[in-house]
Amino acid sequence: MADREYKFLINGEWRKSPKKETIKNPYNNETVAHVYFAEKRDLEDAVLSSQKAFEITKRLPAYKRAEILKNIAKGLEHRKDEIAKTITVEAGKPITDSRIEVSRAINTFQIASEEAKRIEGEVIPLDLLPGSEGKIGIVRRFPIGPILGITPFNFPLNLVSHKVAPAIASGNTIILKPAPKTPVTALLLGEIISKSGLPAGGLNIVPCSNTMAEKLVADERIKKLSFTGSAAVGMKLKALAGMKKVTLELGGNAGTIIHSDADIDFAAKRCTTGAFSFAGQICISVQRIYAQKDIYEEFLGKFLACVRNLKMGDPMNESTNIGPMIDEKAGMRTEEWLKEAVADGTKILTGGKRNGNFFEPTVLTNTKPSMKVCKEEVFAPLVTVEKYERFEDAVSMVNNSIYGLQAGIFTRDIKNIFFAYNELLVGGVIVNDIPTYRADQMPYGGVKMSGFGREGVRYAIEEMTELKLLALNLAE
Repeated sequence: MADREYKFLINGEWRKSPKKETIKNPYNNETVAHVYFAEKRDLEDAVLSSQKAFEITKRLPAYKRAEILKNIAKGLEHRKDEIAKTITVEAGKPITDSRIEVSRAINTFQIASEEAKRIEGEVIPLDLLPGSEGKIGIVRRFPIGPILGITPFNFPLNLVSHKVAPAIASGNTIILKPAPKTPVTALLLGEIISKSGLPAGGLNIVPCSNTMAEKLVADERIKKLSFTGSAAVGMKLKALAGMKKVTLELGGNAGTIIHSDADIDFAAKRCTTGAFSFAGQICISVQRIYAQKDIYEEFLGKFLACVRNLKMGDPMNESTNIGPMIDEKAGMRTEEWLKEAVADGTKILTGGKRNGNFFEPTVLTNTKPSMKVCKEEVFAPLVTVEKYERFEDAVSMVNNSIYGLQAGIFTRDIKNIFFAYNELLVGGVIVNDIPTYRADQMPYGGVKMSGFGREGVRYAIEEMTELKLLALNLAE
């Protein structure tokens, strides 16, 4: 694979350019592949072909869109081992997690195949005032045109799928800009989609520089931006987007509440998974844990025992729990934030050391909400654990954040559950599980600096379509 060159996809054709980037394995820094990056002329061709293909895709019947999506799911199934290994060498994700990602992507396209058949409308009465006798309205959803999808490195297949699948299902075309560190997985998906029956230009995949991508964001011919990434970049792109529709999924610093009536063993195990899967490089990774004071020591002891049993190492090893971070820069940033916190009184309970791209699973206590390890998105294998007295206090602690993506609560008390549901300022409340939980059909997104709009196939379809009214005068 290291010697293979990957072209990018425009209008059904695989294309080279003068610009070629080397993709490195974050585990051992070996070359994974060489990928051609699109340049200005290529992006113009991508937009033109997306516009042309939209004249076809917007007229595709539901059964045909469903059939295309089913073909993609079958193609992924056929190449699942190859793609899982690609995710691992490209992103450093443990192979067991990479296989799960491929399975989820297959599921995402299967869901989209069904949702393509269920884009419904409604009939509404218009005769609510004198003068409108005999009038009724028909409301339907219509595709909007070329969509630009920009995706991050941490889920190089399934987060791509969550933009591509609903775009196809709703009759739109999409230009995909994958993360520059993990473009190969998206290009493999492009190979599959090229054979699915989707018209040429229905999907264009253009690895390119961020400067080039910004030109696409500002292009008036693009009708929607769907971006997943950091808040800083998302806000910048939103300012460039003009009047086009925008969905931003910008991450967070997810809080988890462990109440005194919770199953402590289960909570400790799940929080270990939530905090350290893929080295914490997940936007709903458990970053802040609040345990009720009566069970704080018990939870902390069990949690630390679970954390210390995690195995770091080669992500291709079946027994590895934690692989490398995406690059050394990410690890150095985490190291810097940790040093700042320790200097301000934070106590390291376990971990805290970096070795190249690897960062030990780290648990902190005695933190302050103003510390970067609390208030910012760490995006690293680092979690804080603090105690609280009343459940209401814990909810306030979780809300004390500029982010609001998802939160987890462990409790058996139905009153506490609904108090949290009503009061937590997040896009999703996960009960008796971690905020890292996501099913691919559910609405997914956040509030505050975590962005706006929702993914999850049916909800993304709504974001990628416009309502149009037909008002009928049936009066004699």
